[in-house]
Amino acid sequence: MRLDKYLKVSRIIKRRTVAKEACEGGRVTINGKVAKPSTDVKENDIIEIKYAEKTLKAKIINVAQHALKEQAKNMYEIISGEEDTEEES
Repeated sequence: MRLDKYLKVSRIIKRRTVAKEACEGGRVTINGKVAKPSTDVKENDIIEIKYAEKTLKAKIINVAQHALKEQAKNMYEIISGEEDTEEES
């Protein structure tokens, strides 16, 4: 699955366009390497996202094409930092 889609489906980032912009801005790495939005993600990859004042590091547990809000948190395990708590309106 593409990185930008994974970030959206797992709800690590709420919108795919925002996920794409974060990747293009060099703020997302997979296994320590800067990743493009189209980078393929696999289980056990480590994703690191740099926000303005914080960093989230998470391990991919499950790569599912679709996930309900309640299931999304089961797609990854947070190693350090905290996820974006921005609520959609």
